Amino acid sequence: MDRYLTLLCLAPILYTIYRCFTGTSLSRVRGPKPTSFLFGECTVRLYTLSELCREGNLPELYQGQAGEADFRWQRLYGDVIRVKGILGEDQLMVADPKALSRIFATASYHFPKPPERRAQSLILNGKSVVWAEGDIHKRQRKILNPGFGGAESRAFLVISQASAERLSTTWSETIEANNGDKVVLDIPSWISRATLDAIAEAAFDIRLGCLRNSDNALAKSYNGMLMNVFGTPSSIQIFIQEALKYIPTSVLTYWAKHSSNRRVVRIRETRKVATAIAESMVKEKAEFLLQGKGSRDIFTLLVKANMDAEAKHKLSDEELYSQMRIILIAGQESTSHTINWTLLELARKPEIQSRLRSEIRQHESAIHARGDTQFTASDLDNMLYLNAITKASEALRYHCAAAQVFRVASQDCILPLSRPITTESGELMYEVLVPKGTRIIASVAAYNRSVLSTSSTRNTYRRHYSNKDMWGEDADVFNPDRWLDGIAKDKKEAATGVYSSLLTFGGGHRACLGWRFAVIEIQAFLVEIVRKFEISLTEKARRIRRESCLVMVPTVEGEVTRGVQLPLAISISPRNRDE
Repeated sequence: MDRYLTLLCLAPILYTIYRCFTGTSLSRVRGPKPTSFLFGECTVRLYTLSELCREGNLPELYQGQAGEADFRWQRLYGDVIRVKGILGEDQLMVADPKALSRIFATASYHFPKPPERRAQSLILNGKSVVWAEGDIHKRQRKILNPGFGGAESRAFLVISQASAERLSTTWSETIEANNGDKVVLDIPSWISRATLDAIAEAAFDIRLGCLRNSDNALAKSYNGMLMNVFGTPSSIQIFIQEALKYIPTSVLTYWAKHSSNRRVVRIRETRKVATAIAESMVKEKAEFLLQGKGSRDIFTLLVKANMDAEAKHKLSDEELYSQMRIILIAGQESTSHTINWTLLELARKPEIQSRLRSEIRQHESAIHARGDTQFTASDLDNMLYLNAITKASEALRYHCAAAQVFRVASQDCILPLSRPITTESGELMYEVLVPKGTRIIASVAAYNRSVLSTSSTRNTYRRHYSNKDMWGEDADVFNPDRWLDGIAKDKKEAATGVYSSLLTFGGGHRACLGWRFAVIEIQAFLVEIVRKFEISLTEKARRIRRESCLVMVPTVEGEVTRGVQLPLAISISPRNRDE
């Protein structure tokens, strides 16, 4: 079956070559050089499938560390880069603020998700809000909105704090069993279970107990799933991913149901577990609501909104189950790994960790003085350094959950630029004509750092747009102070994303619904962990890689095949040790 799919992916070769020579050209836009006749080299020869799959720039983009190629190409060519896809297809990598604002906000309906990425989403999670486009997306979003309001987000703080406390208690017991000495823990395995407990309770009102029960079926099915399915792609896998746009959805659906490919089998197993739980929940919550009962969890509000909607606006059962799957992945994977990356930075920079701990303890004394035991949302908002790390936010800027987001131009359009790019002939381009059908790689990683330092172009860029206008000269450094000294601040011309001018949560009508939940959860976990523990590097933690598998995960250099890893040393903080 997989062999037939590969052969089917080769069918559009002649058509693609035809498009390369007859379509509107992006040749004036600079980018990394092609390496074959299909991509511009004047050598004609026959290619094996393996050679075809290695051509273009996509293997360099997707097989290196997350964001690595983005940063390098941005320094060399600017904020709009021509990237060669399979069979000579021109794609654009975009990191320019004004161009991204056009793509995600002012003209977002002209830039839908490309068919191959929607096919991937359909196989992974079904017909969820992430897969949907156009009127279907509007309908699903309207039903989902009530579950992600401000009140619901604030209620999530208590749930996150309780889950973080259970985590810290377990860590304290582990340290105590080691005679009080520091212990090395694989942080992601703990954080993923704790955050899954939190999102399961907030979203579905179910208590999984994953921290104490690592054999929980849902926890096991989701643990490391994205890395197993999308991590370390081979050149052939990249080729097939790009060629999915030529394959009918019905063929892909059949393949996803019957393929023996280990990655596809893993997806099917995870979907089966999640769907079984979703089916029982839909029935249970509908019955409670009909009895005038029901809680305020996201899924109950979703079922209620669906029951109240007009028939033409209702979600089907399959759509409801798909929303559960996407809430689990988005609410658990992306948030948990942001916490992981933040803890790594605190271990790398003990001075930042100590400063944050001092602020936490100062505010902790204040809440105890007024007779409270827990931080409120207002308390967290008043902690300036915590907010610089988590809410303003350096952690979300420096380690974005997804390095790239993908769109396609549904019609010929013009992208305006905040700063000009230099063409192959040395001229300046202030806007880019984008032909219909062009694949766009929105580089969240490059935009969130916005570093331009190549000597040949540096002065040109500075005349039009200073690096200081975004993140400051040290944009490639983890530095929370940029949010306190005024260097990083919201600017109308750079307000691309939904939050703090960052693209981490996307923007426009497709912005992440749960971004408030994510920020609150990150704050709750960091406050609990940092006030009770000291985090330090291990030898392996000095070899951490940024691995891309839809989200960005930590792996150890030389041990990538072992999957997600972040071993850090944990010990009781000095004050807590004396208490």
